[in-house]
Amino acid sequence: MFDTMTLTKVLGGFCGAFLIFLLGKFAAETIYTAKAGQDDGHGGAHVQGYMIDTGSDEGASAEAEAGPSLEELLASADIGKGERVFNKCKACHKLEKGENSTGPYLYGVVGRPVDTADGYGYSGALEKVVDVWTPEHLNGFLTKPGSYAPGTTMGFTGLSKAEDRANLIAFLDSIDE
Repeated sequence: MFDTMTLTKVLGGFCGAFLIFLLGKFAAETIYTAKAGQDDGHGGAHVQGYMIDTGSDEGASAEAEAGPSLEELLASADIGKGERVFNKCKACHKLEKGENSTGPYLYGVVGRPVDTADGYGYSGALEKVVDVWTPEHLNGFLTKPGSYAPGTTMGFTGLSKAEDRANLIAFLDSIDE
């Protein structure tokens, strides 16, 4: 009943299934990654193949330092443009007081103590960095949240343009009047 031919067929089936699995893995890696110039020991580093462009780039922090001060930007901020920038935030934040979403509500956020949106469970990372959401602290946080407050659960990459941050802060400050 269990002869050499049966054993050969079973072993061949397992080898064939393993080969298909490896080819599928290779195809998936080829589709979802792209080669970069760095060496990872396998002929090149793999980077994510599909990136969502948020307008940020690595050199943005150096450019922000050389530009006008936050006070100058806030003085000339356009609330209408800030409302358009807020469209990037709408997926996770609401403007109505007490109405949390994935992120806390942003009504009255400028000047509000950190981690005080009623009914929202914070990670605690922000409390270690700031006490009150001043325009300066919001500017720093919105530049790159993960770097400003390590451990924060906010997954947004940040706003690279200082004008966009100033316009957004002016808009957020205007909604609680």
